Amino acid sequence: MEFHKDILNLDSKSEVERICEFIRQELRDMKRDGAVVGLSGGIDSALSAALCVKALGKEKVFGLILPEKESNPISAEYAAKHARQLGIETETVDITPTLEAFGTYKKRDDVIREAFPDYDGRSRSKITLPADLLSRDSLNFFTLKIDDGKGNVKSARLNKKMLNGIVAATDTKQRTRMMHLYYYAEMKNYIVCGTTNKTELIEGLFVKYGDGGVDIEPLSHLYKAQVYQLSEYLGVIPEIIKRTPSPDTWSFEVSDEEFYFRIPYNILDLLLFAWEYNVPTERVCEVMDLTAEQVKRAMRDFNSKYNATRHLRKLPPTLE
Repeated sequence: MEFHKDILNLDSKSEVERICEFIRQELRDMKRDGAVVGLSGGIDSALSAALCVKALGKEKVFGLILPEKESNPISAEYAAKHARQLGIETETVDITPTLEAFGTYKKRDDVIREAFPDYDGRSRSKITLPADLLSRDSLNFFTLKIDDGKGNVKSARLNKKMLNGIVAATDTKQRTRMMHLYYYAEMKNYIVCGTTNKTELIEGLFVKYGDGGVDIEPLSHLYKAQVYQLSEYLGVIPEIIKRTPSPDTWSFEVSDEEFYFRIPYNILDLLLFAWEYNVPTERVCEVMDLTAEQVKRAMRDFNSKYNATRHLRKLPPTLE
């Protein structure tokens, strides 16, 4: 296969038609009447909603906006604006009470206090991986960062137990959102439409039985760069297209790159394509103006994340 910088470019018209037929066919097969989409204010959910409207008509698409107290307020604003442009019905449900009842914030904050005993729960928090994988080699160890809002940022490297505790608590946000999505889907006899793209799928940036627990995944064959192409084609609002991609589950704002990927999307997607199709390192270096060490470093990271998250992409094992 020839590898070049434009290899991810799509024929947007034909690709949209192909995805829309997929959505319609799956709806017929499941004998459902429409689709529910969780609108996060990000580009992936915006594209999923736009594709569902194109495939099914706006009367058969329902948008659910699910903020909580640590969400960026602009997320709900952008989600609502995009829904108005699409002309779809929406409902906003604040999931904070559900998370508080489960103890999401307390469970996470208890772990944070293991690193920062004086943490009072009012400071913003996030976890990150070492930056700029292409510039220097480093292990995938997570760092906890807290910001008191006065310019004071503290950092601490997380051990495995602390990381697991923080991730376990935070992942209840995605799973709580999915519970609400299925409530509305089953009430309306609709499907739940997923929003995970191929870049996230390969590297495992989704939560099993959270944003990964859906009825269809119309974007899972699209790299992030292709999500942007189709979003432009379908007229997703510019505020969403220009927004920095973020998981939006941390009170201290963090980008996808900072949180997980460690490589900018404009480089990441081409490297992932090369990884998926076993493009020779020499050719990748030539096309992308990277050194062999940089390419090998990226490929090691992809292999590590792909293998570590393999179970997320599989149904539960059975004896048959």
